[in-house]
Amino acid sequence: MRRLTRTATAALSACLLAGGLAAAAPTSADPSHGRHHDRATSWGPTQKEVREARRYVADLTLSELAGQVVVARYAGPASPQKFIEDRHLGGVTMFADNIASVEAIKGVNEGLQATNDRPYPLWLAVDQEGGRVARLGAPMTLFPSFMSNGAARQRHLTRAAAKASAREVRDAGFNVAFAPDADVTAGPADPVIGSRSAGSDAGVVSQMVTAALKGYEDGGVLSSIKHFPGHGSLTVDSHLGLPRYGGTLEELRAKDYKPFEAGIKAGAPMVMIGHIDVPQLDDGTPASLSRPVITGELRERLGFEGVIVTDALEMGAIVEKYGAAEAVVKTLQAGTDVALMPADTDAAIAAIDAALRDGTLDEKQVRAGATRMVALLIHEKNQKQPRNQIGTHTKESLDLSRAALTSVAGPCRGRLVGDTVTVTGQKVLTDAFTTAAKAAGLTVAPGGTTVALLGRADAATSADVVVSTDTPYQLGTSTATSKLATYGQGPQAMQALVEVLLGERRARGTLPVPVDGVERTGCSSRR
Repeated sequence: MRRLTRTATAALSACLLAGGLAAAAPTSADPSHGRHHDRATSWGPTQKEVREARRYVADLTLSELAGQVVVARYAGPASPQKFIEDRHLGGVTMFADNIASVEAIKGVNEGLQATNDRPYPLWLAVDQEGGRVARLGAPMTLFPSFMSNGAARQRHLTRAAAKASAREVRDAGFNVAFAPDADVTAGPADPVIGSRSAGSDAGVVSQMVTAALKGYEDGGVLSSIKHFPGHGSLTVDSHLGLPRYGGTLEELRAKDYKPFEAGIKAGAPMVMIGHIDVPQLDDGTPASLSRPVITGELRERLGFEGVIVTDALEMGAIVEKYGAAEAVVKTLQAGTDVALMPADTDAAIAAIDAALRDGTLDEKQVRAGATRMVALLIHEKNQKQPRNQIGTHTKESLDLSRAALTSVAGPCRGRLVGDTVTVTGQKVLTDAFTTAAKAAGLTVAPGGTTVALLGRADAATSADVVVSTDTPYQLGTSTATSKLATYGQGPQAMQALVEVLLGERRARGTLPVPVDGVERTGCSSRR
């Protein structure tokens, strides 16, 4: 995926923003001397791919255009082929109820693209961040949460893990992965982002986000940084209601914007807009429906030229005040390119169609958004990637898990447990730990060294060794000789944990968030 500077893509961007129908002018940096030199945009597609997309979008009827800019949710594991075709949907995003198995959803995806009669691909998306947000399970390689990257602080490992995940997601038939999360978490008061964030330091989050973006690019999957203008500082879950940003605009721009600015400079192809009320910009209006936020801040202030997609429009922050029809028209008026998961797909498409016909929506603007979308899909299709990738990247997951594992109390060297351990916690955690322990020759039975495994919602506890497997906040009030954080619950996270318990490896990570009550931030840094 070749890229240009913003200066070199100004002509192309102007064409898209003005309506996406005029041919892009050659740039002064073109070295072809009369021979066409196909340059990349700053956000992914080449100019040739943009011109191709523009031709296709120009031929869409208004009804087809209305469906093209919607990516919908559907019910059940059966193929949504007719659902997509009847509405000319841009595509669909898939959740647990759609995925009977990895093999089954791969067959559905391949079938959808094979029967697609458009000259460009469908948008087939999935949330596959790692950690607790991973719609695709075994036999996919399971990666720890994105917070593990903030604990490891090694960009090459972040890039390698993202590339590995992207290759597996692509091999399962998806072309869009809604990751990485660019939010800066505020800590325990953050009810929804948590371990999905790389941490509470905007600089560290920025580094991990840019590394992950390069990895997804390497792996040939379209990625999306989210949730602009920043969800990590909020104390209300936007799935349930509309969060309101309580700081100043200067604070928002100085901290929460940083990872998005870094991601845009690194060539992010897509930005997801969150349902966040920023009163200093557009009081009472979700960012996802706000022109001052989407066009004013993201497009004009930060200079983003790629695809803008909403967070799910069926979420509580939207549906409690806006109907599906009103919300989808408002977000497109605000400058969004792709409307994700409206609460009522048919009502949303009908509203877009009607608004295009009566002039409520600017047809040129909507066609420009569809052009960006289609250009990205063509670009992804043109990336060559190896096949048979599913489940083949345990090394990348293990390398990241080993580098992230953090010790905040107890010895930094040597064995932490006896020959037998007694493990407590949720069954999914104890099962994964037991498998890893047995593989390492460690006996799990009553009467041994006690090891307590804590999930995200578990209360602090006491044991010889206490281990947090999501965010590390419970470690501050737990009682134990040794306290460890894995930031993941998968096989490789548990293998890394067992290695440290047996003294075979040191815990090398550093807490990516402040935790009150711990002895140190990691074995290499005491506090």
